[in-house]
Amino acid sequence: MKLDEIDLNILVALQDNGRITKTKLAEKVHLSVSPCHERVKRLEQAGYIKGYQTKIDIDRIVRNSLVFVQVHLKQHRAEDFIKFNEAILQTPEVIECHALGGGVDYYLKMIVNDIKHYQQKIEFLLGSDLNIERYYTHIVTKLVKQSGYPIAELLMTERDL
Repeated sequence: MKLDEIDLNILVALQDNGRITKTKLAEKVHLSVSPCHERVKRLEQAGYIKGYQTKIDIDRIVRNSLVFVQVHLKQHRAEDFIKFNEAILQTPEVIECHALGGGVDYYLKMIVNDIKHYQQKIEFLLGSDLNIERYYTHIVTKLVKQSGYPIAELLMTERDL
């Protein structure tokens, strides 16, 4: 499915506000409601829209700390990666995990109540025979920026290449 400018505008608008009404969305992308809604359904069915989420203000609910962890494995066999991945999938405090190339094997984004909670989790992972050689902990002190994907800018750059 090839995306046109209207499809891209729909994606940008929904990324900014997933609860926008059909009418407001149609106005924003300069379509009538019915064709706009059909495009949204088509984008969902084609997998461009993976789902809708609500941004929760976790600070208002529970005391928490955000921690990034660089993980280096001792060995790089397929079974080591599989075992590590499975363990991370079973660890709710790990809210993102990225496998990397170039010297670091994984980068974890964790949310914990405090440093003691983090230490318990990392000790559990270290004791789980996951082939972790070393890890580096980075405590987030302040969120500076959080945003969606810069779709228009990425497309513009891609066209220039």
